[in-house]
Amino acid sequence: MSLIKRSLAELIGTFWLVLGGCGSAVLAAVFMAGTNDIGIGLLGVSLAFGLTVLTMAYAIGHLSGCHLNPAVTVGLAVGGRFGYAEVPAYIVAQTVGAILAAALLLLIASGTEGFTLTSTSLAVNGYGEQSPGGYSLLSGLVTEIVMTCFFLFIILGVTDKRGTAVAGGLAIGLALTLIHLISIPVTNTSVNPARSTGPALVLFLSGEGKALAQLWLFWVAPIVGAALAGLIYRFFEEPTASA
Repeated sequence: MSLIKRSLAELIGTFWLVLGGCGSAVLAAVFMAGTNDIGIGLLGVSLAFGLTVLTMAYAIGHLSGCHLNPAVTVGLAVGGRFGYAEVPAYIVAQTVGAILAAALLLLIASGTEGFTLTSTSLAVNGYGEQSPGGYSLLSGLVTEIVMTCFFLFIILGVTDKRGTAVAGGLAIGLALTLIHLISIPVTNTSVNPARSTGPALVLFLSGEGKALAQLWLFWVAPIVGAALAGLIYRFFEEPTASA
C-alpha cells in the first residue's frame, strides 16, 4: 500500500484516539457531578484511551500498523521495525489528525451553557500549575519518558514474530489504559506528541496559550522514551547467522 494511503489511515486513527480519549475526559469525566454523579472519572477516561487504540488496532493495523503516535513511529524505527524515510509522513498525518479532532471536540464542548475556555477544555497535558496534581516539570519529564518507554517496549514485544501473541491489539490497549491510570494525575498523560499538540494548538488559536508553552516536554519526553525502548528491545534480538 502506498505511503499516502497508509498515512491517511494514521490520520484517521489518530483523529479517533484524540476524539475518543480527550472527548471522554472533556465531556464525560465529571458529567452531572454534584447531582447524579454519573461521570466516568479517571478509570473511565483511562479505559477510553485504551479502547481507541484497541479498536483502531483491528481497524487499520493491517493498513498502516496503527501507530497513532509520533513517539511510537520513532521508537519502531529505532527498533528496526519501520523505515526512517517514512517517519516524517506518519508524524505529519498523526499530528493533523489530532488537530482536527481537537478542533471538533472544542466545537462540541463549546455548545453548552456556561462554557469557559481554559486548559481543561480539551484535556491538555501539562506540568506545574498545568498538572492535574500540581506535579513538577521533573516529575512530568520522568513520568512521560518511563511510561512511553514501557508502552513501546510492550508494542515491540507483542508484535515480535518470535512471540505467540494472538491479541496484540488487546495487550496494547490495556497497556495504554494502565499508563493513564498511573499518570493522569501527573501530566494528564500524553505519551503521544500528536495527542498533546492537537488540544494545545487549538486552544492557542482560540486565545489560551499556556498549554502550548509546555508542549515541548510532550514531544521530547515521549520520543526519548520510545527511542530508549527501541534500543533496549534490540538487545534481545538474536544475532543473524553468517552465511
